[in-house]
Amino acid sequence: MEDVLAGRDCAWLFGAESLTIAPERGKAPKLVSELGERVIPYAAIAEVTLARGRRGTVVLRVLPRRGADPVMTVAAGQLRETDDPYRLVLPAGKETLADYYADELRAAVTEHGPASRFLVAAPPVPRAFKGWDGAATFDGEAITFTWFWSGASSAKYAAGDQRYSVADLEGVEWHRPEGASGSLRLKVRGRRMPSDANKDPASVIFGLGWGATHKSLPFAAAVLAAVRTGAAAGPAGEVALAPRTPIPAGRGAEVADLIAKLGELRDAGLLTEEEFQAKKAELLSRM
Repeated sequence: MEDVLAGRDCAWLFGAESLTIAPERGKAPKLVSELGERVIPYAAIAEVTLARGRRGTVVLRVLPRRGADPVMTVAAGQLRETDDPYRLVLPAGKETLADYYADELRAAVTEHGPASRFLVAAPPVPRAFKGWDGAATFDGEAITFTWFWSGASSAKYAAGDQRYSVADLEGVEWHRPEGASGSLRLKVRGRRMPSDANKDPASVIFGLGWGATHKSLPFAAAVLAAVRTGAAAGPAGEVALAPRTPIPAGRGAEVADLIAKLGELRDAGLLTEEEFQAKKAELLSRM
């Protein structure tokens, strides 16, 4: 196959051995745009489906083999349909053409079972995103969490900023941001993961627009790929703790805004009154 099928927000380029997914700038979903152009070897594809979509569209979809793509592996079935990077939405008038390409893709599929290694390239590094309680960066060798004095729990703030070498990790968990919940959690080798991510210095919490899927999921996928392939170098077992960051002056307005947002979560039923008061007292104590 050597052809191009243009959809509503992406174009699929069919090569001899792989499918290239190219998002259209300004139209593709945020996650698809963030991932950028991706090459999907036919060996990474398990199934191909074609179904009627909404409002006079058809949807051509590729299902990657389990374990073939680090993004889908770390997403673990949590993505919304509209965030799926393996969907091509086409006008209903192109259904016959889409059906042709679906058959061509099915003919190119050679395996259906789980993949023993990642076959799709991980999102490139360096990567970074901001969560509710801290900022996360990954340079390909180590992950650094820098806590926000306005959002981090007392346990995290007391522990100080964290740096974890990839060699120290067994994996990573990503929990989709929804409302005031969600997190990215590192699995540190030889260490039991605390039940509460809010108190775990190897975790970053999402919420209130922080830790958005299109930023935090590619980050988690890049970390997972590095852990699986052993791409990072550096001494194992080394976790550096940075000193507590002093609270900047003149941040009263920011604290007031954060308290107001917490109040909105409480009013929406996402926080109890006790949780609201505890977080409010914590924010005020740091001024």
